[in-house]
Amino acid sequence: MRVGIGFQPSTWGGGRVLGLLGWLFIPLVVAAYHYGPGQEQLKYDDTGAAIAAARQAVAERGFRDAIKGYDEALAKLPATELATARRLRLERSKAMLEVSQLPKAQADLKALMDELTADPGPDAALVRETRNALAGASYYMTWLMRLEGLPRTEWEPEIEQARQHYWMLASTATDTVEATRAQEDLASAIKLARMDLSELQGLPIPSQ
Repeated sequence: MRVGIGFQPSTWGGGRVLGLLGWLFIPLVVAAYHYGPGQEQLKYDDTGAAIAAARQAVAERGFRDAIKGYDEALAKLPATELATARRLRLERSKAMLEVSQLPKAQADLKALMDELTADPGPDAALVRETRNALAGASYYMTWLMRLEGLPRTEWEPEIEQARQHYWMLASTATDTVEATRAQEDLASAIKLARMDLSELQGLPIPSQ
């Protein structure tokens, strides 16, 4: 009798085959996540750590370390996070003012202010904070320029910018405290422009 060679059912059940395939696909799924959405998540995690470190440095008055932290955070922040990037740029500029990096801080603040002004729907609070920081930088720059003996034609545009920003802050203030502070700053800017140089030289340099 001839014995036919027929199909022999596999000793592996269908469930075992699916299970094996599942284990084989796990590394592929992990790799796909790591090189895809996982990379974005890592960026967020790294950015968050850098921001936390920068804020801690500010709290401890380690402003140079804070600047490095904000630089690191901005470098790692996804391009889609525009609002966060603008906030970090403002905080970095404030830290720069604390360590006598006035020219760079002022230039960065001007660039940010121009960007916010061109935006049809900017964060109102961020606009006010940026405007106030920029006005303060221009005020302080005027003070230094006058002490250096520079002619009025050079320092007057600076104090005029400060005056305009303080006026804008006063006219758009959202509460009495904010309005009063802006009006006082505006009065200080006007006084600085009118003050005699000999009187200015007898005063302590204001804090940035």
